Amino acid sequence: MLSNPPSSLSFLEGSLLIVFQGKLTLLRDTKTDGSFLVHHFLSFYLKAGCKVCFVALLQSFSHYNIIAQKLGVSLTAAKERGQLVFLEGLKSCFDVFFGEEQHVGQTNPLQFVSKDGSNLKTMYEFVRTSLMASGSDSWKCPVLLVDDLSVLLSLGVRPVDVLDFIHYCRVAVCSQLKGNIVVLVHSNDDSEDEENELVVNSLCHQSNLILWAEGLATGFCKDVHGQVKLAKAFSLLPMLP
Repeated sequence: MLSNPPSSLSFLEGSLLIVFQGKLTLLRDTKTDGSFLVHHFLSFYLKAGCKVCFVALLQSFSHYNIIAQKLGVSLTAAKERGQLVFLEGLKSCFDVFFGEEQHVGQTNPLQFVSKDGSNLKTMYEFVRTSLMASGSDSWKCPVLLVDDLSVLLSLGVRPVDVLDFIHYCRVAVCSQLKGNIVVLVHSNDDSEDEENELVVNSLCHQSNLILWAEGLATGFCKDVHGQVKLAKAFSLLPMLP
């Protein structure tokens, strides 16, 4: 149980960033809100000087920016200096459904919502091109952050296509660019949503590190809201300083 998750996780992920690259980190929550992990990783990687592509499917830019400011980071400034590429899923879906035109030469990364939801190629291309280094870039390893992957299933995307998207992102970001991927997904052991659980279980097998936020089994507590489990860390611990 972590009484102070941000500082504890900063130490851990700071060590992983120095020693390891090309890894997939899964943020999983059950019966609690694990979004604080997303905010932590976003602010941490920006402070560390990494190039970040943030696929934000759940909340607006202003929501993330307000919380980031409390953590000492300005997302607006990060966007302006080219360190942060922010895909606002809510706005992109609105543009698709209501026919808002894109700039010349641009394709809406979420255009799949107007079709059968089986082709995430445009979103993959958005991620790949966003994190490809240019001659003027001086950022450290590229990072893809997704909040949260479960939303794609709600938009009608099939589990196999969600997993294909992550697979291709791993090839591009982790293998080719030597960067990292951090993905949040919601889960519930008692859920009847078989598609979501299929995605969760598949990602658990693919991930190099899993941070699992859970609600307390004993129920509500005034001072402690839950616990965070660290999985698959046994293979990493011997290399930590």
